[in-house]
Amino acid sequence: MDFYFSFIIPVYNRPDEVDELLESLSEQHFIKPFEVVIVEDGSAISSQEIVEKYKEKLQISYYYKENSGPGDSRNYGMRRAKGNYYLILDSDCILPPQYLNEVEHSLKLKYVDCFGGPDAAHDSFSTIQKSINYSMTSLFTTGGIRGNKKSVGKFQPRSFNMGLSKQAFETTGGFGKIHPGEDPDLTIRLWKAGFDTKLIEKAFVYHKRRISWKKFYQQVHKFGLTRPILNSWHPETSKITYWFPALFLTGFIFSVILYFFRLPYFLWLYALYFGVIFIDSFVKNKSIKIAFLSILAVVIQFYGYATGFVKSTFLVNFLNKKPQKAFPKLFFN
Repeated sequence: MDFYFSFIIPVYNRPDEVDELLESLSEQHFIKPFEVVIVEDGSAISSQEIVEKYKEKLQISYYYKENSGPGDSRNYGMRRAKGNYYLILDSDCILPPQYLNEVEHSLKLKYVDCFGGPDAAHDSFSTIQKSINYSMTSLFTTGGIRGNKKSVGKFQPRSFNMGLSKQAFETTGGFGKIHPGEDPDLTIRLWKAGFDTKLIEKAFVYHKRRISWKKFYQQVHKFGLTRPILNSWHPETSKITYWFPALFLTGFIFSVILYFFRLPYFLWLYALYFGVIFIDSFVKNKSIKIAFLSILAVVIQFYGYATGFVKSTFLVNFLNKKPQKAFPKLFFN
């Protein structure tokens, strides 16, 4: 199969990030033509001037539309793209120069209609960004590559680094109106439609994620809110592992209580766990500061996800409230 790749990139008030991403796209070692589709999702701060800088370096198109969320903006871009295989990125990503070569090589070895790639921390990232990246990718947390090939049979791509064939897009209609959660929802619908997915380990991106603790908490809290909603839509995909952060948080609270009753042993287990996090992060990042901050990032990740998950489970599963009414901010019209 001959591939003509179209990068689909929704943007919302992030021209500086777009500049870095487009620069990395212009430095791809890929010798075949590809296109870039930028979709400005109702931004107040335009990226159009940034896009103009790369007109001579890239085959690039720019579209502005009213704000309707990242999922709908990706669909908007795919409907206007010329390629037969779409590569979907978040605007806060930077690509290594071999990215496209790795994608094409893997798809020619084993074709699938949807793939996902991992993310890594770039040397230029701040210490907070590197610690957040650790908590979101480490196998010692609930982060990591969801469904990596060593843990489960099917991989669930995430939209910060996802590939989707034109056929798969046209069959499923693309992303839904929920955010976050639009990418696992699409993946499950792809499986139901008979399409396969896979992880391309070498097709990684440098993903900045959130640049402050507050924004990181808000992000993981929303992840927790959306999971029970997805479970209600696709009950066959529900797993006990989605409860782990809530169980972790509950166990920690009880361990602290038991400590005051002279039963410190359970709290020691948590201390051991955080010690493992510290050592693993230090080995990977070669920084004591990042290792300490990684512990904080894991705590925020677990607490944010757990509180969101429990709240959503109670409202959606026990009180049977409609997700759109219970959490209107998670849905775009």
